[in-house]
Amino acid sequence: MTEAELDLDYFRQKLLALQDKLEALQSTVDEAAQTVELDQARVGRLSRMDALQAQSMSIEVKRRQNLQLRAIAAALSRINNNDYGLCPECDTSIHPERLKLDPTTRLCIACAEAKER
Repeated sequence: MTEAELDLDYFRQKLLALQDKLEALQSTVDEAAQTVELDQARVGRLSRMDALQAQSMSIEVKRRQNLQLRAIAAALSRINNNDYGLCPECDTSIHPERLKLDPTTRLCIACAEAKER
């Protein structure tokens, strides 16, 4: 596969599979992120602290999953608009191997490195 010949169906399927996986995990994360009960009779102080820490971690996982789902939706939109694989900063093609590693990536290597500086 050359830069000029992106297999859009391959990337669409990869993005949709990733989206399905994240959406399936969301119910588990939602359950773990629920409010921790402060019932003194049921849970000791350390157990409550562990539960609060687990809740905080679940909330962060949920936040990251939502960011990833938005990135997937944006990538699917770029596929539908025939903009997928083009860097919006410099209008050059993003290398297919970069897209294989992260199909949601928006920037080519040069522009991504420039943004990090």
